[in-house]
Amino acid sequence: MKTLYIVTGAYGHLGNVVVRLLAKRGEWVRGLALPGDPAVSLPDGVEVIRGDVCCPASLHPLFETEEPCRRVVIHAAGIVSIASKYQQKVWDVNVGGTANLLAFCRQYGVEKMVYVSSVHAIPERPEGQVVVETDHFDPDLVEGLYAKTKAEATALVLEAAKDGLPAVVVQPSGIVGPWDFGHGHLNALVADCARGKLLAGVEGGYDFVDVRDVAAGVVAAADRGRVGECYILANRYFTVQEFLERCHLATGCKPIRHTLPLWFARATAPLSEIYYKIRKAPPLYTRYSLYTLETNAVFSWQKAADELGYRPRPMEETLRDTVHFMRVQGRF
Repeated sequence: MKTLYIVTGAYGHLGNVVVRLLAKRGEWVRGLALPGDPAVSLPDGVEVIRGDVCCPASLHPLFETEEPCRRVVIHAAGIVSIASKYQQKVWDVNVGGTANLLAFCRQYGVEKMVYVSSVHAIPERPEGQVVVETDHFDPDLVEGLYAKTKAEATALVLEAAKDGLPAVVVQPSGIVGPWDFGHGHLNALVADCARGKLLAGVEGGYDFVDVRDVAAGVVAAADRGRVGECYILANRYFTVQEFLERCHLATGCKPIRHTLPLWFARATAPLSEIYYKIRKAPPLYTRYSLYTLETNAVFSWQKAADELGYRPRPMEETLRDTVHFMRVQGRF
């Protein structure tokens, strides 16, 4: 019996790369994209269904087939938001959309469901403690709208797994890399570096990971991830200055030697959000993103390495390939 791989968020950064990886393996792939999303480059043979995870009636064509088949669902659709203010749409997509997908997975008896959560959903750990997987997720234990919605959705998926749904959770850190046809926050940062528009960095840091490594981890979770388990898909902690130095080497841009204290960046964050809202572009930083740069972001991906064969690549390779992709796309 054939296997149909259903990928939500197929036009998003991670979803696009997951679709490419599955198509390269010769799999039967069907992707979900929003009705209004502009088409992006996908491999030949990939079916695209226009629909919305917030609209259950639009999801039936995603699951229906003329012949019996096994169905594997990779739920990568979601809104990654660093906004400081509450946005109903973020909850509707990240929590409500996931609940809708779970209902369809039960209805159609899927063989496996992989939910793309986030390390932001994991309750914070004290400085000096390595963050590992947990099975307890509570919106009240994390800060920020995005983290809270991911924690709530992850709890829904794990509860469904306890009730018999063959579901697995993967939790990427900060994703960067090629094949981003949108405006991902980290890739926008790389582009600003290349254009010479970034004059200073800030204190703090985070864990940044290549989108291609995350996609490989997602597919591996579909292949052999254990039901009801979570897998962190991270790389390593970089200070912002370390990341910008690697951007300089990858782009050939002028080195960024100034580092702003976080107190100053926090004071100007509201103006930054207004400025980028006027430009209709993702903000470079917000109070919430600055908050994350102060948190403990030392994650362990050992479990994914042991069970999924996960191995992240060096950030130098990621940024070199990202810059090449952007140049080919005419971004700068």
